[in-house]
Amino acid sequence: MSSVVQVAPPRAKLASLPIEQNRGIHAMWCLIATEAMLFACMFAAYYYLGNNKDRWAHESAPELSFPFILLAILLSSSAILFFGEKQVKKANYTAGRIAVWITILFGLVFLCLQGYEYYSEWMTTAPYNDSYTSAFYAITMLHGAHVCVGVLLLFYLGIMPRYGETLRTPHRPYTTLAMYWHFVDAVWIFIVALLYVIPNIQRLHHHVL
Repeated sequence: MSSVVQVAPPRAKLASLPIEQNRGIHAMWCLIATEAMLFACMFAAYYYLGNNKDRWAHESAPELSFPFILLAILLSSSAILFFGEKQVKKANYTAGRIAVWITILFGLVFLCLQGYEYYSEWMTTAPYNDSYTSAFYAITMLHGAHVCVGVLLLFYLGIMPRYGETLRTPHRPYTTLAMYWHFVDAVWIFIVALLYVIPNIQRLHHHVL
């Protein structure tokens, strides 16, 4: 019985094969889907713990000034990174690199302001008050961790020597990491709406009644 021996193609033939540019994008979509389900479960737990209790209606609801400032920072950073992505597609790599570093700066400002928000709110609304506030802090801190990861990824992108399609960068790193950053920014929109705006509306409705 004869066995078939598979011979690996020569390196020159491998180098001539077309580069698959969408593998990184497909992988990022899988990551985004996974993280989106994680946040969906966290939001569900948040509202399950507070079901029929209206905790924020009897306590001081979260302040709205900080989350909207943070939202403006993240949306601005997404717009800047989107602009940089367009510049990279036009082979204007210098402008794209500058956009990355500005986005990193915005991300660091977001983290500093969020830390100050925790510091100012901790005396009145601490995570150890009850399970509801624990879920609140868990969600916002989980998002902060994603921002930290995004800043580190963008830092790696910022120091990359080239952004064009080469054999060493076949997975469109700029587009792939921009997708992650836009996802993190979109999650903050839901956090502001569900964890900040709605509790304030409930509290206002409670006082009117």
